[in-house]
Amino acid sequence: MAATVRRQRPRRPACWALMTVLLADLLALSDTLAVMSVDLGSESMKVAIVKPGVPMEIVLNKESRRKTPVTVTLKENERFFGDSAASMAIKNPKATLRYFQQLLGKQEGNPHVALYRARFPEHELGFDPQRQTVHFQIGPQLQFSPEEVLGMVLNYSRSLAEDFAEQPIKDAVITVPAFFNQAERRAVLQAARMAGLKVLQLINDNTATALSYGVFRRKDINTTAQNVMFYDMGSGSTVCTIVTYQTVKTKEAGMQPQLQVRGVGFDRTLGGLEMELRLREHLAKLFNEQRKGQRAQDVRENPRAMAKLLREANRLKTVLSANADHMAQIEGLMDDVDFKAKVTRAEFEELCADLFERVPGPVQQALQSAEMNLDEIEQVILVGGATRVPKVQEVLLKAVGKEELGKNINADEAAAMGAVYQAAALSKAFKVKPFVVRDAVIYPILVEFTREVEDEPGLRSLKHNKRVLFSRMGPYPQRKVITFNRYNRDFHFHVNYGDLGFLGPEDLRVFGSQNLTTVKLRGVGESFKKYPDYESKGIKAHFSLDESGVLSLIRVESVFETLVEDSPEEESTLTKLGNTISSLFGGSSAPDTKENGTDTVQEEEESPAEGSKDEPGEQAELKEEAEAPMEGTSQPPPAEPQEGAAPAEEKATEKENEEKPEAQEPSQKKEAGLEAPPAPEEEKKQKPARKQRMVEEIGVELVVLDLPDLAEDELARSVQKLQDLTSRDLEKQEREKAANSLEAFIFETQMLKEKLAELRRLCNSLFFRAEERKRWPERLSALDSLLNHSSMFLKGARLIPEMEQVFTEVEMTTLEKVINETWAWKNATVAEQAKLPATEKPVLLSKDIEAKMMALDREVQYLLNKAKFTKPRPRPKDKNATRAEPPLNASASDQAEKVIPPAGQTEDTKPISEPEKETGSEPADAEPLELEGPGVVPAEPEQEEQPAGQKPTLKNDELSRLSLEGLIPTDDPSGVLGFRLQVRVAVRLSPRPFRLDWPR
Repeated sequence: MAATVRRQRPRRPACWALMTVLLADLLALSDTLAVMSVDLGSESMKVAIVKPGVPMEIVLNKESRRKTPVTVTLKENERFFGDSAASMAIKNPKATLRYFQQLLGKQEGNPHVALYRARFPEHELGFDPQRQTVHFQIGPQLQFSPEEVLGMVLNYSRSLAEDFAEQPIKDAVITVPAFFNQAERRAVLQAARMAGLKVLQLINDNTATALSYGVFRRKDINTTAQNVMFYDMGSGSTVCTIVTYQTVKTKEAGMQPQLQVRGVGFDRTLGGLEMELRLREHLAKLFNEQRKGQRAQDVRENPRAMAKLLREANRLKTVLSANADHMAQIEGLMDDVDFKAKVTRAEFEELCADLFERVPGPVQQALQSAEMNLDEIEQVILVGGATRVPKVQEVLLKAVGKEELGKNINADEAAAMGAVYQAAALSKAFKVKPFVVRDAVIYPILVEFTREVEDEPGLRSLKHNKRVLFSRMGPYPQRKVITFNRYNRDFHFHVNYGDLGFLGPEDLRVFGSQNLTTVKLRGVGESFKKYPDYESKGIKAHFSLDESGVLSLIRVESVFETLVEDSPEEESTLTKLGNTISSLFGGSSAPDTKENGTDTVQEEEESPAEGSKDEPGEQAELKEEAEAPMEGTSQPPPAEPQEGAAPAEEKATEKENEEKPEAQEPSQKKEAGLEAPPAPEEEKKQKPARKQRMVEEIGVELVVLDLPDLAEDELARSVQKLQDLTSRDLEKQEREKAANSLEAFIFETQMLKEKLAELRRLCNSLFFRAEERKRWPERLSALDSLLNHSSMFLKGARLIPEMEQVFTEVEMTTLEKVINETWAWKNATVAEQAKLPATEKPVLLSKDIEAKMMALDREVQYLLNKAKFTKPRPRPKDKNATRAEPPLNASASDQAEKVIPPAGQTEDTKPISEPEKETGSEPADAEPLELEGPGVVPAEPEQEEQPAGQKPTLKNDELSRLSLEGLIPTDDPSGVLGFRLQVRVAVRLSPRPFRLDWPR
C-alpha cells in the first residue's frame, strides 16, 4: 500500500488535534445559543428562531406581524424598514426600494435589469464599470448596490430576531429560489457577510418547505417511496419541485427519514407581482379615461400616483380571490382627484390570461427532469400567496389531473419553519431528530481543458476535452476530484456550466454567462523537479459543491509515488495515546478522508470530448463517475476507472488505492493518526517494500467569468458603510429613547399631580359628608327661625282690617303654600337622613336648605315691598255716625291709640306702654306680637271665641297699631340671610300712612 506524505501540512498528534476541536466546539457552543432562519421572498420575508425553551417560532416584527415587507427607504439621514418603509413608498417612491432581489448577480445587459427599469421607472440605476453591474442612485453622494441593500434587510431581520430572542444571534439559514445560479448565490452570501451573519446554509425554498412537511409527518414515512409535488407561486416567481420521501439506512443513526429532490421546474417572472402590474395598468387606463378631455397629465407619469395604484392593485387582487367583483377606490389619486372604479374577477382573469397559460409550464419541467409521469405523483401541495388566486388553482388542477390540490400546510410560513429546523440541525447548540436532505443540482457543471495530442509521428494538434463534474439533478453536498495525468508543466483549465438545453432562449439570456471560472496552475514543473525519482500520479483538483449549492475549488495537488523499504520503528507513548483517542472517537487527521460518505473521487486522464465517436462508451463511464452515492448510506463509493494510455500496473495501483483507503500500511496510518499496535518481530522481518506517496500543493489563480465578486477592500468598504448606517440608526434610537425617558419623567411628575387630585377626589365624598354634618345645625336652626317668623308675618297680615288690607288672598295663599311645603320637605328629609348611615351620601344638603330659605325669603320680601310702597285707601265718611270726629289739631293724649292686646290678655287689660327709643332704629310702637308657629314657637293661649265669620275688632277705634320687631336677632348664626328681620305694621284710622320696614 502507498503511504502519503503531504508537504506544507505539518502533522500534530491526534490527541492535541482532538482537544483543539473539542475546545473550538465548546467555544462555539457558548457563543451560539440561538439560531435563526430567513425566508427571503420577493415581497415579504418571514423570520424564525430556535433558542433554548423556544422550539421553532416565527418572529413578530415591531408591528406584531408575522411577515415583514422586504422594503427599504433610504434618505440622507435616516432609513426605514418593513411596514414603515412600505408606507413611505407613497410619499417618496424614488427612495423606497422593493423587489431588488431580481438584480442580484445580474450584469447591466441582463433582460431582468431592463424589466426592472420598465416596472419601476422611478428608480435611477447607475452603472458599475468594474463589475458590469448596476446600483441604485438615491442621491448625488448616496448609492447602494443590490447586495448592500439586501445586507441592510438581513441586518434588520437579525435585529428582529435578537429582540424576539432577547439574546445575540449570528448563525442563520437563508432561503433562496431553486433557480438561483452560482453568481446569484454568491451575491446572497456577500450580502450576509455585510450584515455580519454567519450563513450555515443557503437552502432552496421548496426544499425547506418539503423539510417542514416531512418533519411534521415523520411517522407516515416508511421504506416505500412517496412522491409529492410542491407548487410554489410567490410574488416574483414560480417553482415546482418533486420530492421523494423514504426511510434509508444511515451509518450514524440507522434507519432515518429522507427527502430527495427528484425534479425541479420554474418560471422566473410568473407570480403575483406581474398580476398586480397588469391590474395597475388597467386602473391607470380607467383613471385616464375618466379625466379624458380635461387635458390632464397621464397618471403613468406620476410616480406617487403609480405607487398608490400598485398598492390598490395588490389589495384588489386579494379581494377578488374571494369575491366576484370589487370597487377600487383611491382618495386624492392625482391633483386632488379621487378615483373610483368597479373591477370584476372576469376582467382580472382576462388581463392575466397569458399568465394563467404559463401555470402548467413548471409542472412539465419538473416531471421531465425527474423522469416521472403524473401517475407517480401522490399529492400536489400549494405553496405561496399567489396560489390563492382561484384561476391559478383551476388551471393547475386541470394540468395535474388530480381530484383536489393539497392545502394542508401554511403557505406563507412553511419555508421559514423548514429552514429553521435545518438551522437547528446544523448548529452545535441543539440536537434534533435526524432528517436526511438530498437536494439536487439544477445546472450541471463540467471541466473543460485543451491538450496536445500526437496524431502522427511529428504531427501534433490540440484537442478539446470535457468532463462532467456535477451532473444535472445529481445530489449535493458532495466533493469531486478530477485528475490530469499528462501534464508536467503549468497549464490551465475551465469550469463552466454543462448542457442548459432545458432552458428556453429567454431563460438563457436571463441566466447570464455560462462560463464560471478559469483555473490557472502555477508550480507544476517545480513539483516534478523536486521528485525526479518518483513516479507521477497526476495533478488532482478537488472540488466541492457545499450545502448552499456553491461551487468551490478546495485545492490542487501534484501526487507522486515510489517504492521504499519498510523500517520498523517503536511508537512513542504520545503517539499511542493519540491513536487510542482517535480509535475511540473514530477521528482521523488524514486530509483525504471522506466526509459523511458523500465524496466521490474521480481520477480522470486526458481523453477526447464527451461523447466522442472514436472512444465509444466513455460518456456512460463519465456519467457513472459523476454520480455521487446516497448521502449517509453505508454503500462504498464505486471504483474509479482510469482512461488514456497509462500502463496497466498504474491503473491497477490507482484503483487499489482509491477503492481501499482503509487498507493502509503502518507508516501511512502513523501519518494519519491511525497506527495499529506494533506487530511481532517475525512479522516486521517479513514485510515487503511498500509504496510511498508524496503530495505537493500547487498554486492556483482563479479568474471568475460569470460575475466578479467584490474585492476584499470593496467588501470591507461596504461592510463599513452599512455599519456606519447602523450606528447612525442606533444613535437616533438612543436619542429618541432619551427623549422618551425625559418625556416619561415629565409625565411621571404630572402623574404625581394627578395622583394627588385622584386622592382628593376619593376623599371629597368624606370631606363633603363631614362638612355637611358640620353645617346642618346652623342651617336647620336658620330654616326653623325663618319658618316661624314667616308664619307670624302671615298671621299678622291676615289680621289687617279689610279696609286697610294691602295683600290679596292669592298672595297670602301662595306664601302659606310655600311655608307648608318647606315644613313638609324639612321634616321628610330630616327623617330620611336619620335612617342613612354616616358613610352614605347624605340626602339632607346644606345647599338645598339654603335654596328653600331663599325661596321662602323671596315670597316674604315680595309682600313686604308691596306693603311698603302702597298708599292707604281714603277712609269713607260714615253718614249715619252721631259722633263727630276729633279735630285734626287734637293732641296725642286726646287721640289715644287702641292697641291689639298681646296673646293671653283680654280687652280689659291695660294697654302696653310704648318702649323707649332705640339708638339708630325706629321707635317701637308696641311689644312684639307672638303668633302661633308650627313646631318651634309655643302655641298661643286660647283667646276668646268670636262669632263665626266675624273679624277681630280693635279696642280703640281711633288708632290701632301692630308692631312686629326683633323677630330674628341681629346676630343670626345662619350667615345665609344675614339680615335683621324687623316688621312694623301700623294700621291707623287716620289718613296718615302706616309704616312697614324689613331692613337687611
